[in-house]
Amino acid sequence: MIARNANIDLNLLTALDALLEEESVTAAADRLGLSGPAMSRALGRIRRTIGDPVLVRAGRRMVPTPRALEIRAEVRGLVEAAHRLLAPSAPADPAQLARVFTLSAHDLFVSAVGPRLVALAAEEAPQVVLRFLGESHVDVPVLRDGAADLELGIIGPREPEIRTEHLFNDRGVAVVRAGHPLTTARLTARRYADAPHINFTRRGRLTGPIDAALAELGLRRRVIATVPTFAASLLMVRDSDAVGLANEVTAASTVRGLGLCTLPIPFDLPPMEVAMAWHPRQDADPGHRWLRGLVRRVVMAAVNAESAREQP
Repeated sequence: MIARNANIDLNLLTALDALLEEESVTAAADRLGLSGPAMSRALGRIRRTIGDPVLVRAGRRMVPTPRALEIRAEVRGLVEAAHRLLAPSAPADPAQLARVFTLSAHDLFVSAVGPRLVALAAEEAPQVVLRFLGESHVDVPVLRDGAADLELGIIGPREPEIRTEHLFNDRGVAVVRAGHPLTTARLTARRYADAPHINFTRRGRLTGPIDAALAELGLRRRVIATVPTFAASLLMVRDSDAVGLANEVTAASTVRGLGLCTLPIPFDLPPMEVAMAWHPRQDADPGHRWLRGLVRRVVMAAVNAESAREQP
């Protein structure tokens, strides 16, 4: 019995449902887009499978057997359930979402868009909780392992299956306290290099792209400290003559809020590509798609607002 059931063709359910609804081989064939002979063969297989004629001729029409009448509602329910199961996911209704989404992001990104992201999520999906994780000092596969649902910021090399969506390009600017000596005259590469510098880096690195660019000019800067977070670097910059580094767009509101000044770095640096990344298992998840859309809207609103501020 087990072996026989294992070989059942579940496509017969659709054919049986059509036959029981139409009570006609010809009409059932038209409904499913099959030929008459193909539907007749399907009816023969159904009869052999369930051990019942299912439909029998009564004059010029066919009528269901007692067994067919007994199972008709159950067959209809199974077919409808299969259609629901195999249909594309419906868009999520944020108001009905009750989930915790974990986002891995540098504190610079959290400071810049976190408040608006949390506020908008609370407005659209009051049962959703956003949990932000700080970046580790070592690279770990948080998306592959499921420790995070979404990664935000400057996305480095990731596992080959990871999905990445570019959001916008940012660029680095120098950050100093109000009244800093570098604000009194044109900032040159040499003046920039000669100033004391504060690095923020989760890995504790003392050098980076800035040092490579300065080296091409025959210059070397003086790094006096490295800290793991953007916020710590800004507080140190605020209370000293050290020069910090920030993303021009992403960090703008935080820098302004602390009363700090930004200066264009007087040499070329590669653009900072801000993106979001996620694991493909969440590509089609309605809740995750809503989250990605939310991030996209908040980030682009912040970028557009900052661009508008720069217009004369």
